[in-house]
Order: sequence, then structure tokens, then C-alpha cells
Amino acid sequence: MRASKRAKRQMAKTSINDGVSLEMHISGAEGIYDEKKIAKIIREYTLRALNHPKGRPDRIVLSLEELRQRPQAIQSLPVATIQCRSSLEAAAMIRELLSASGISGRAIRTALSVTNSATTMRGAALVLAGSGRRVEPDKKRGIRVSRLGISKAAKKILSRELERHGLDTLTVREAITLASKVAAFRQVIAELCISDDPGYTTGYLASGKYGYVRIPHAKTREEKKGGRVFFLEEDADVDSATEFLERTPVLITRVSPCFGTRTLHEIIDHID
Repeated sequence: MRASKRAKRQMAKTSINDGVSLEMHISGAEGIYDEKKIAKIIREYTLRALNHPKGRPDRIVLSLEELRQRPQAIQSLPVATIQCRSSLEAAAMIRELLSASGISGRAIRTALSVTNSATTMRGAALVLAGSGRRVEPDKKRGIRVSRLGISKAAKKILSRELERHGLDTLTVREAITLASKVAAFRQVIAELCISDDPGYTTGYLASGKYGYVRIPHAKTREEKKGGRVFFLEEDADVDSATEFLERTPVLITRVSPCFGTRTLHEIIDHID
């Protein structure tokens, strides 16, 4: 499901409307479901789009596709929340976590130029971890992670794990599902995500090394900036990465533990 609404672009210096219609993203959702659940999910997705905090859309597109390839079974990433009290502290922690993950300073700067931009991409940027070069085929569209879901049994376990820490929300569950698929590709080193929703200020950094790390105060409230970046190994096969992320079906069938709040030191040093 993708919901959007049209907006008029204003001329930067004259404030005269140039008549060009732009599309503003409102809401999106996706999952892998049994056929018997289709009607229920369509209703849920439609209501979700119509009642989104970013506004009421004037266009909702729902697409159904039969999967002819058995989904690859994966395990969800372990979850933790880093101790953080301000956006300045969050920015420093993001840099330190990325550096500890093996991401170069140049690549970090490239990534932050994406997440700090007022113009958000529909998908994610692909950034090489050494050179910092962006390699996604379409810089406006980015990479759209698709064909992902979680089994009914795994969803119950994940909800139970998250509930112990007061985190069992649709937003968190869907973010973990997406991040777990991204981290499952062998040449992805890490992912950085900051929502462009002005009311949602918790970002995350996900990797096979540190798991899914929630970062409170990743931006200040009412900021519309945000973005998503996937860091690839310098010699990564971009075509293979794109194929996996966008078109390979993946289903979470096993769930990793969810932890509470941890310090940066505890996360980097893997202290349980």
C-alpha cells in the first residue's frame, strides 16, 4: 500500500505558484499474507492510510501479487534501545556506532547528508562503506525494500518480547521486520534510518553486528527531515543487493531476544 497527496510547489524567490504538482508520501505498508487474509489486510491498510498523522491522502494504491517463490526464512535482529537524551547526543552516538561497524568517515558524511536533507527519498540510498559513494541506480527513487513479512508464530513471540519493554507497536514491529531483511543480505554492513514523520523522533541503526538499536531523539520534534541508508561493502555486487532487497521474498520465522535500555559502551562491547 502506498498513500500520497498532491502538493503545489512554490517558486523559491517569487512565491508565485508555478502550477507544478508534486506528490507527498503519506503512508506505506507491505507484508506477506495467506490468501484468506487479503480482505482483512486491505481494510486495515486503507484505514491506516486515511488516518495517518501526516494528513489525509488523495491517492491510495493497493497492489496484490502472488508469490511464486518460497520466502527465505530468516531470524529477526536482537533489539535494544540506546541511552540518549538529546538530538546532539544522538548524532554523536550514530557516528560512533557507524564507525565501530567499520563505516568510514566519508561514508558517514554521505549518509548524514541523506538523513539531514529536507527533501526525502521514497526509498533508501546505497552507500559504499569505504569510499562513501552512492550507488543506487535511481537517486530520486532509491531502493525500495519489498516482499517481506513475519510468520504468525514469530509475530506472537516478537510482540511478547517487545511488550516486556513497552515497545509492542506496529511501527516498531514493521521496522524490525524491514531491518532484519536488510541485514540478512551478506554484503550489507549496516542500516541507518530516521523517519521523515515530524512526530516520530526515534531512529535506528541496524546491523548483523549490533542488532536493531533504537536511537531516541534522532531528530527534534516537528522536523520533517529523514531518510534511510544501506551501507554496503566496498566491493559489493549492487545488482545482487538490489535484487535481494527489492524482489527476494523473505519471512521472519525465528525471533531474537529484545533487551531494554543500554549504554553505548554496552552495545559496542556486546555486554549482556
